Amino acid sequence: MSDAVQPRIIKKYPNRRLYDTKKSQYVTLQQIRELVLEEIPFIVIDQKSEEDISRSILLQIILEQESETNPLFSNDNLERFIRYYHAGADSGFSDYIGKSMSFFQQQQLEFSKAVSGVAAHNPMSYWTDMTQKNIDSWRQMMGLGPEDDDPEAK
Repeated sequence: MSDAVQPRIIKKYPNRRLYDTKKSQYVTLQQIRELVLEEIPFIVIDQKSEEDISRSILLQIILEQESETNPLFSNDNLERFIRYYHAGADSGFSDYIGKSMSFFQQQQLEFSKAVSGVAAHNPMSYWTDMTQKNIDSWRQMMGLGPEDDDPEAK
């Protein structure tokens, strides 16, 4: 048997109900959102066509969250997204968003680790180190090296 975690199968029926095959019960979008938050792998299969419709379910979850009191995206950001779709995949926007989100997640993890042990460290040293790590990460993401900072090298 494989050590890889098999994704949980959620079936979407024609009546729009979602059925968790592992728990043998109907679930809501909120419960699927909880799977995402808990990092539990899953796929949503259309019961009739047997297509993987996970992406459309994830978009529905985002739409619901954006309709709540504290939306993540401003109208301006949403309009930009639409423009980038019009520009096509060649714009590199998808790669940029993916790298930016990974970078943000990495920073959140490092910040959490640092805050948990801040009493044992010099706070100024922590912020200096974190700033340097951020600069180094952005340079790497943008394909720049340390030599790109030296004004005399130009």
